[in-house]
Amino acid sequence: MKKSFDAVVIGAGVFGAWTAHRLQQRGLRVALVEAYGPAHSRASSGGESRIIRMGYGGDEIYTRWSQRSLEGWQELFARVGRPELFQRTGVLWMARANDPYTLATLATLRATGVRFEELPRTELDARYPQINFGDVQWALYEPDSGALLARRAVQTVVEDFVRQGGALLHEAIVPPTGDGALSEVLTHSGARIAADKFVFACGPWLPKLFPDLLAGRIHPTRQEVFFFGIPPGNAGFASPQMPTWIDFGAEFYGLPDLEQRGFKLALDRHGAAIDPDEAERTVTPAILAEVRAFLARRFPALANAPVIETRVCQYENTSNGDFLLDRHPAFGNVWLAGGGSGHGFKHGPALGEYLTARILDGGEVETRFTLATKESARKRAVF
Repeated sequence: MKKSFDAVVIGAGVFGAWTAHRLQQRGLRVALVEAYGPAHSRASSGGESRIIRMGYGGDEIYTRWSQRSLEGWQELFARVGRPELFQRTGVLWMARANDPYTLATLATLRATGVRFEELPRTELDARYPQINFGDVQWALYEPDSGALLARRAVQTVVEDFVRQGGALLHEAIVPPTGDGALSEVLTHSGARIAADKFVFACGPWLPKLFPDLLAGRIHPTRQEVFFFGIPPGNAGFASPQMPTWIDFGAEFYGLPDLEQRGFKLALDRHGAAIDPDEAERTVTPAILAEVRAFLARRFPALANAPVIETRVCQYENTSNGDFLLDRHPAFGNVWLAGGGSGHGFKHGPALGEYLTARILDGGEVETRFTLATKESARKRAVF
């Protein structure tokens, strides 16, 4: 059986869902192809929550994309009656004295007009008595940022896409071969899906589909996430008393208790290599011990809090953390969208706009998103 479309997007995570949505808004007949289902449990987009923040050090492009994306998320959620999918918790950036990344973030927020507060240690201690700030000396606070309820947010994008006439196909794609113009993709079920344009937005599956091109350029890594039970009757670890927070100096980040799921805490350090299809999604005692030690130091009231939920997902890292949004060098009508690198989720709406403009209009190229800039040696520069 053969189906034909103007464009086919493979992968219904946040990058693929928003790209399909944006292409459809431009009047194309679009199919979204997904092997496991939108925002499934193996996907990088499949967790309960993801941070949306404006701060990115000196990387102004990501700050501006975050601003545009927050508008896009909120517009969609308001239109479909799901405003709760964005939780305006605020985002607190913890910093040491003269921390270069946070100082660069402060300058970028000023340049881009993002609302923020600069909080000295005395103000932090007074505002957040449930946090033991230790060697943290000051912080930036973004009052308009917060958390996206990730799995449901992506599913909402896909539902809106389908409601407006898009096709969602539950199929697994056979890796394409050859060169020139790709006329169709084959599926493991034997179906043939034809299109003028193809986008492979497959996250950690990209190097499995294109091993010769991407195996050394995108590195999926195992990331463990923990949810801790808060003390009964204690509102200090839920919003608004507790913000979403980031402590890059200690390599940790966390989110408040959202929807009574628990206090979320995770390491931001890249983990071991992972196969997104075959990996067992169970946490390791060593990482749990490290997380518990930090929890006890930074949040003393949670020192003995029980683990009530865990997740093992993955980052799909490029060499430096910049996205990969570029044409496939062997196929003139095939585009690659990946390399979220642990920070990409929030950018779905802006990323979909950028890629749609590149595909349909030959829009301006951002050099740092090109394949040519993706090296095999890893040196993380985007956080």
